[in-house]
Amino acid sequence: MAAKKVHPGVYRFRGGLATLNYAPGFRVYDEKLIRARGREYRMWDPYRSKLSAALLKGLKSFPFAEDSSVLYLGASSGTTPSHLSDICCQGFIYCVECSKRMMRELIPVSMKKNNMIPILADANRPQDYMHTIASVDVLYQDVAQKNQSEILLKNARIFKPKHAILLIKARSINAVENPKKVFREEINQLKGDFRVREKIDLRPYDKDHVFVNLERK
Repeated sequence: MAAKKVHPGVYRFRGGLATLNYAPGFRVYDEKLIRARGREYRMWDPYRSKLSAALLKGLKSFPFAEDSSVLYLGASSGTTPSHLSDICCQGFIYCVECSKRMMRELIPVSMKKNNMIPILADANRPQDYMHTIASVDVLYQDVAQKNQSEILLKNARIFKPKHAILLIKARSINAVENPKKVFREEINQLKGDFRVREKIDLRPYDKDHVFVNLERK
């Protein structure tokens, strides 16, 4: 079974996506491991990772490279950051997470994938962790709070990444407003600092989520 490379570090297997395992033999979320031509790949579940879902929904501009460093806001237990660890194998994934419970799950993953740096902090307060992070190429945010665009802008103005990705969860911002209106209002806040390259509705993989691919002006 051959793997077809579709983006840097991302491969297609029988209609699904996979990344080359940075820590062979290690699973993060019971994902399937596949060996092909002497290499081990981790299948990338689009129902567990919004970045995988966006790729399957046709994401064209993929800002990650082998040596990219990524500031990941809302790292949770490390599902998507672990795949970015595989992709950006010569860079660092700075994993900011405010939940101590999630951090207890994230730390063992980071010990296996040692280019993941766990940071227990509130993404609303980038000044608390700015001195522990070197240069950042991509800012990736998946934070279920009301002020999602504000959080991204606070961090982007400190770390100045060339690219940013924002996962907008409409119900976390306003549970009763039309999601399309919520998405539009959040994206409009970003247009002073960023160009919107792509906007992807993640259904059927995620309900009321939009993946926004941004480039700094």
